Amino acid sequence: MNVILFGASGMVGQGVLRECLLDPEVTSVLSIVRSSTGQHHQKLREIVHKDFFHFSSLEPELTGLDACFFCLGVSSAGMSEENYRRVTYDIALAAAQTLVKLNPNMTMVFISGQGTDSSGSGRVMWARVKGQTENALLRQPFKAAYMFRPGVIVPLHGIKSRTLLYRIPYIILGPILPLLKRLFPKYITTTEILGRAMLTAAKRGTPKHILESADINLL
Repeated sequence: MNVILFGASGMVGQGVLRECLLDPEVTSVLSIVRSSTGQHHQKLREIVHKDFFHFSSLEPELTGLDACFFCLGVSSAGMSEENYRRVTYDIALAAAQTLVKLNPNMTMVFISGQGTDSSGSGRVMWARVKGQTENALLRQPFKAAYMFRPGVIVPLHGIKSRTLLYRIPYIILGPILPLLKRLFPKYITTTEILGRAMLTAAKRGTPKHILESADINLL
């Protein structure tokens, strides 16, 4: 299986990349990044691309792909809805529309978030925009598309969040997060479980197209 990954430098993306490189069924990983991560592996190829709103210049490199793991995202804290929509909805759709045109048999797996508003019209800005993004991706003519909505994600294997707002709680709660995961499986998962679940969805599919933490933990 040949996969393309967006967001390899983020906490979720790091976890997904790790599981892809460990999985014997994954032949190659194409990672689209704004700046090099410095990682090297025989399966991995990075393309540094500055304009994430347009991917037409990369089209010759974006064929022969079986799955897309879209882990790119930012915190909405301090952002206007216009700007948050631009970096959430617009980038995801630009990538999806280019990829599905070139790879109609591709599976799309998109990292959303617990509490996302499927109506796309609720009061909470980030949830509304995420819901609009999910709905737009589900309308694209992929072979299959899955929206993953993890809650709290426990980073494993030395992975860290780049967002200070998230990193501080992980530092404080770090010692008890494994216990919390056992106590609250509906709300907590790990970077390892999340990465493996995304691979499972891409390889074998799943009846649900929107998956919460409990669904993710069962895959």
